[in-house]
Amino acid sequence: MASSSKKQTVDSQYIITKYMNYVLEHDTYPKSVYKFCKESKIKEEEFYEFFGSLDSVNKGIWNTFFSTTIDAMNNNKEYAHLSSKDKMLTFFFTFFEMLTLNRSYVLLALQYHNMPLKNLTQLKGLRMHIKHFAKELIETDNDEKLFKIAKNPVSVYSEGAWLQFLFLLKFWMDDESAGFEKTDIAIEKSVNTIFDLFDNTPLTSVLDLGKFLWKEKAMWN
Repeated sequence: MASSSKKQTVDSQYIITKYMNYVLEHDTYPKSVYKFCKESKIKEEEFYEFFGSLDSVNKGIWNTFFSTTIDAMNNNKEYAHLSSKDKMLTFFFTFFEMLTLNRSYVLLALQYHNMPLKNLTQLKGLRMHIKHFAKELIETDNDEKLFKIAKNPVSVYSEGAWLQFLFLLKFWMDDESAGFEKTDIAIEKSVNTIFDLFDNTPLTSVLDLGKFLWKEKAMWN
């Protein structure tokens, strides 16, 4: 009787899934492409069709988190009609939901090396994607402003969006609240603050965010 089973198609997503499972099961990164492929039952030539190294897989995982988030947002018909602020809120809420689904891997990956900056090298591609996403939102808002003096410097605010993400990422990593509800609050308050800065009415929101962060800091101590 002929077997009805089909050979699993090896693509980038398949390799990423196998890689994340390997890391979680061994509590460490694979030492070589050879060892990873042998245990994962992937041919080396299949691996190299999609990734040039294990390090590129590390970066590819974060790029996939981003692209999956964007796809999920664009699949919602209402997303295109949202304001720039609501689009940014939607992005952060959706992205951190994605991270929560993969929390065990993300925490291991971001705490693997003793030097924090070394752990952040895997986010290089993600940084570019988030800055570009923020840049498009800022440019859209600038196009709607009549006077040049009211327009926001795109490079400054796109970099600010990246720093905002890093702040939220650290907050989420340390968050022990049920359902990570404090991270949701931090997302909402920080995004509201950023966009109030865009509109040159920052005081109330900055103070609101400051109070929240001070309260959290007091609870950590």
